[in-house]
Amino acid sequence: MAQLWLSNFRSYEQAEIGFSPGITVVSGDNGHGKTNLVEAIGVLSSFESFRGAPTAAMVRVGHNEGVVRGRVQRGERELLVELELSMGGRSRAQVNKQKVARRADLAEGLLVSVFAPDDLELVKGSPGIRRLLLDDTLSQLSPRYDAVRSTFERALRQRNALLKSAKGRLDADATLTLDVWDDRLGAAGTSLGELRRTLWEDLAPMVGEAYSELADVPGHVSGTIVTSWGDDLPTAFAQSRVDDVRRGVTTVGPHRDDVSISLGGLPSRTHASQGEQRTLALALRLAAHRRLASEVGHTPVLVLDDVFSELDHRRAAALLGALPEGQVIITSAVGVPAGVQPDDVLTIERSGNSVIDPHATDSPLVGASASVIHQQPTTGGGR
Repeated sequence: MAQLWLSNFRSYEQAEIGFSPGITVVSGDNGHGKTNLVEAIGVLSSFESFRGAPTAAMVRVGHNEGVVRGRVQRGERELLVELELSMGGRSRAQVNKQKVARRADLAEGLLVSVFAPDDLELVKGSPGIRRLLLDDTLSQLSPRYDAVRSTFERALRQRNALLKSAKGRLDADATLTLDVWDDRLGAAGTSLGELRRTLWEDLAPMVGEAYSELADVPGHVSGTIVTSWGDDLPTAFAQSRVDDVRRGVTTVGPHRDDVSISLGGLPSRTHASQGEQRTLALALRLAAHRRLASEVGHTPVLVLDDVFSELDHRRAAALLGALPEGQVIITSAVGVPAGVQPDDVLTIERSGNSVIDPHATDSPLVGASASVIHQQPTTGGGR
């Protein structure tokens, strides 16, 4: 990411920022727009907010549209990635002025890995959060993933709609239609499950290696994908049909898969300490980041959003030492984190009067108040 332009995005009315190819620290008080800034970078690579926010929430209050534009330098090649966000929820994207409709097309222009304080939920949270880690990584790794996932989700919606409308009873026509959706969902779900399992087989040893680096002790990390359908989804649908019809929802399939992760032979979700869980969450992100870098031949932009405030000095130093070379953007509410030697420092402040923004997720003060960036090159560089 060489340059970023924002127009009516979150707390930014207008902004233009240049980034060093090395380390940039984004500093400022909480609620001033640091996470908003790195969220924009993430959106440019995925269509989606890493905070889980809907599109409309990212448009500045009082406006119908917001624009995020980035200039990316890829070796000798320069790319212009543009995204127009609408309050109606429909986004329009371009790469070098060519319209793109798939997330994979954006990823070809810009790859981003995000570490955030909420990553602890990768260990402690619901299965959906762990599935999302695999799915986000797959969307950047596999050209066919988006098509498989889209087909699966569409078939799942149709099957669930049919089950709900049946109200516990299937007539002959509904039975035939359910057979059709079972076939489509079974094929797409089997492909999705295979993609996830293959990725996890690649990631698992990398997670153990990253954990050992971060904790400075052998990690003994192991894990497996836990499914509700074994390895035969069509048969699972047949066996669960009576229960599915009764409950009005699809009870088995990849949409209910989980990744069970153990540390030292014990379930990390229930037996690991808070420090161990946080280290494991970092290891999961770091492994995914390294897997992306090895596949695409260049290192994705690495965003560390307020991560150092959650780490003790030892783990912070270990994380810095484990990061691959490449562009790193760090947000911090306490200035430059210890041990970091940035190439640039951006300081963000609030300007103007403030009103309450009902969409805000990191600050209630947006509206007429805007985030203003002050850029200060340094003579540092490196970790």
